[in-house]
Amino acid sequence: MKTIQTKAKYVEWLNAEVMHENSIEWLSELRFINDELLFFDDLIKSYTLQLIDSKHFNETKKVIDKLEVSRKKTNNLIRVIKTHEKKLKIMVDGINQTTEEKDYKNEHREIIIKVNEFLKKQKNLKKEFFSLIKSILKEQKQKLLLK
Repeated sequence: MKTIQTKAKYVEWLNAEVMHENSIEWLSELRFINDELLFFDDLIKSYTLQLIDSKHFNETKKVIDKLEVSRKKTNNLIRVIKTHEKKLKIMVDGINQTTEEKDYKNEHREIIIKVNEFLKKQKNLKKEFFSLIKSILKEQKQKLLLK
């Protein structure tokens, strides 16, 4: 059976206020992710010796690389959303600009998809990172109990 891909058309129903609120919410979430990444940096610094241990080195390297990519993507998405937000005046200026308004809505739809995909990936990355830290903490605890 063949699957047919369809595009979401609900964006056309969104008004300028809802799109503005979306942008504010996305910026808030992305700024929070930047704060989380700073926290992760602190954790990495705190457990550097354990993370570079040969047992965890490969996994650590992969996770740290993913964190750096996530930082770049977060900052890029913030820039894209800020630029998008500045263009919102097209929707509220009272001038009938059908093609520009349609383009803006399409851009908004694309950003919805990008942000949602990014947030899913970020959630998985956090799980992976915390799993790594958790395993290191367990090993540390076991070593202390053996002493």
